[in-house]
Amino acid sequence: MVGGGDWALDRLIPDFFRTVTAKQKLVIRSPDAVRPWQHVLEPLSGYLMLAEKLFDRGEMYSQAWNFGPDESDVRSVRWIIEWLCKKIPGVAWQLDKISHPHESNSLKLDSSKVKSLLGWHPRWTIEQALEKTLEWYKSY
Repeated sequence: MVGGGDWALDRLIPDFFRTVTAKQKLVIRSPDAVRPWQHVLEPLSGYLMLAEKLFDRGEMYSQAWNFGPDESDVRSVRWIIEWLCKKIPGVAWQLDKISHPHESNSLKLDSSKVKSLLGWHPRWTIEQALEKTLEWYKSY
Protein backbone atom coordinates (compact mmCIF):
# COMPACT_ATOMS: atom_id res chain seq x y z
CA MET A 1 0.00 0.00 0.00
CA VAL A 2 1.23 3.49 -0.75
CA GLY A 3 -0.19 6.83 0.26
CA GLY A 4 0.49 9.80 2.46
CA GLY A 5 0.24 9.82 6.22
CA ASP A 6 1.63 6.37 6.92
CA TRP A 7 4.41 6.65 9.52
CA ALA A 8 4.58 2.99 10.60
CA LEU A 9 8.02 1.49 11.16
CA ASP A 10 9.43 -1.16 8.83
CA ARG A 11 7.25 -0.08 5.92
CA LEU A 12 8.93 0.89 2.68
CA ILE A 13 7.38 4.27 1.87
CA PRO A 14 7.44 5.74 5.41
CA ASP A 15 11.00 4.44 5.90
CA PHE A 16 12.01 6.06 2.62
CA PHE A 17 10.69 9.47 3.63
CA ARG A 18 12.20 9.22 7.13
CA THR A 19 15.64 8.61 5.58
CA VAL A 20 15.13 11.52 3.17
CA THR A 21 14.41 13.82 6.12
CA ALA A 22 17.36 12.43 8.10
CA LYS A 23 19.65 12.63 5.03
CA GLN A 24 20.59 8.96 5.42
CA LYS A 25 20.68 5.95 3.13
CA LEU A 26 17.64 3.73 3.15
CA VAL A 27 18.45 0.16 4.16
CA ILE A 28 16.45 -2.44 2.18
CA ARG A 29 16.28 -6.08 3.23
CA SER A 30 14.55 -7.63 0.17
CA PRO A 31 14.91 -5.44 -2.91
CA ASP A 32 13.73 -8.15 -5.29
CA ALA A 33 10.56 -8.96 -3.35
CA VAL A 34 7.47 -8.35 -5.47
CA ARG A 35 4.40 -6.78 -3.90
CA PRO A 36 0.92 -5.71 -5.11
CA TRP A 37 1.48 -1.96 -4.65
CA GLN A 38 -1.52 0.34 -4.87
CA HIS A 39 -2.61 3.66 -3.40
CA VAL A 40 -4.64 3.30 -0.21
CA LEU A 41 -7.59 5.10 -1.85
CA GLU A 42 -7.94 2.34 -4.45
CA PRO A 43 -9.30 -0.43 -2.19
CA LEU A 44 -11.31 2.18 -0.28
CA SER A 45 -13.19 3.03 -3.46
CA GLY A 46 -13.84 -0.69 -3.90
CA TYR A 47 -15.11 -1.06 -0.34
CA LEU A 48 -17.54 1.80 -0.91
CA MET A 49 -18.78 0.20 -4.12
CA LEU A 50 -19.18 -3.10 -2.26
CA ALA A 51 -21.01 -1.40 0.63
CA GLU A 52 -23.55 0.00 -1.82
CA LYS A 53 -24.07 -3.44 -3.37
CA LEU A 54 -24.41 -5.02 0.08
CA PHE A 55 -27.02 -2.44 1.04
CA ASP A 56 -29.03 -3.01 -2.14
CA ARG A 57 -28.64 -6.80 -2.51
CA GLY A 58 -26.80 -8.05 0.59
CA GLU A 59 -26.93 -11.84 0.24
CA MET A 60 -25.56 -11.86 -3.27
CA TYR A 61 -22.49 -9.77 -2.34
CA SER A 62 -21.72 -11.01 1.16
CA GLN A 63 -18.54 -12.93 0.37
CA ALA A 64 -14.77 -12.41 0.24
CA TRP A 65 -13.34 -9.82 -2.18
CA ASN A 66 -9.79 -8.79 -3.16
CA PHE A 67 -9.24 -5.22 -4.28
CA GLY A 68 -5.77 -5.19 -5.80
CA PRO A 69 -3.74 -3.49 -8.50
CA ASP A 70 -3.66 -4.46 -12.14
CA GLU A 71 -1.06 -7.12 -12.91
CA SER A 72 1.00 -4.53 -14.80
CA ASP A 73 1.43 -2.54 -11.56
CA VAL A 74 2.84 -5.37 -9.46
CA ARG A 75 6.47 -4.33 -8.94
CA SER A 76 9.56 -5.15 -6.91
CA VAL A 77 10.73 -3.21 -3.88
CA ARG A 78 13.79 -2.22 -5.93
CA TRP A 79 11.59 -0.75 -8.70
CA ILE A 80 9.61 1.33 -6.17
CA ILE A 81 12.72 2.66 -4.41
CA GLU A 82 14.58 3.44 -7.62
CA TRP A 83 11.51 5.28 -8.97
CA LEU A 84 11.36 7.37 -5.77
CA CYS A 85 15.13 7.99 -5.77
CA LYS A 86 14.90 9.41 -9.30
CA LYS A 87 12.29 11.90 -8.08
CA ILE A 88 14.36 13.14 -5.13
CA PRO A 89 17.98 13.83 -6.14
CA GLY A 90 20.71 12.72 -3.77
CA VAL A 91 18.71 9.92 -2.15
CA ALA A 92 20.27 6.47 -2.10
CA TRP A 93 19.66 3.03 -0.69
CA GLN A 94 21.73 0.04 0.33
CA LEU A 95 21.16 -3.64 0.94
CA ASP A 96 20.62 -4.68 4.56
CA LYS A 97 23.24 -7.31 5.35
CA ILE A 98 21.64 -8.41 8.64
CA SER A 99 19.76 -11.71 8.64
CA HIS A 100 15.97 -11.36 8.93
CA PRO A 101 13.08 -13.83 9.29
CA HIS A 102 11.88 -15.35 6.02
CA GLU A 103 9.52 -13.24 3.92
CA SER A 104 7.65 -14.37 0.84
CA ASN A 105 9.45 -13.18 -2.26
CA SER A 106 6.26 -12.66 -4.25
CA LEU A 107 2.84 -11.50 -3.08
CA LYS A 108 -0.06 -10.92 -5.46
CA LEU A 109 -3.82 -10.46 -5.23
CA ASP A 110 -6.33 -11.96 -7.63
CA SER A 111 -8.81 -9.15 -8.26
CA SER A 112 -10.53 -10.76 -11.24
CA LYS A 113 -13.69 -11.34 -9.19
CA VAL A 114 -14.20 -7.66 -8.28
CA LYS A 115 -13.48 -6.65 -11.83
CA SER A 116 -15.99 -9.02 -13.34
CA LEU A 117 -18.76 -9.04 -10.71
CA LEU A 118 -18.56 -5.51 -9.26
CA GLY A 119 -17.05 -3.70 -12.22
CA TRP A 120 -14.35 -2.22 -9.98
CA HIS A 121 -10.96 -1.33 -11.45
CA PRO A 122 -8.06 0.65 -10.00
CA ARG A 123 -8.01 4.19 -11.36
CA TRP A 124 -4.34 5.02 -10.85
CA THR A 125 -1.28 3.26 -12.22
CA ILE A 126 1.55 2.61 -9.80
CA GLU A 127 3.33 5.68 -11.16
CA GLN A 128 0.28 7.88 -10.50
CA ALA A 129 -0.10 6.39 -7.01
CA LEU A 130 3.55 7.13 -6.23
CA GLU A 131 3.23 10.67 -7.62
CA LYS A 132 0.24 11.32 -5.33
CA THR A 133 2.16 9.84 -2.39
CA LEU A 134 5.21 11.96 -3.18
CA GLU A 135 3.02 15.08 -3.41
CA TRP A 136 1.49 14.31 0.00
CA TYR A 137 4.83 13.85 1.76
CA LYS A 138 6.32 16.96 0.11
CA SER A 139 3.31 19.00 1.24
CA TYR A 140 3.55 17.61 4.76
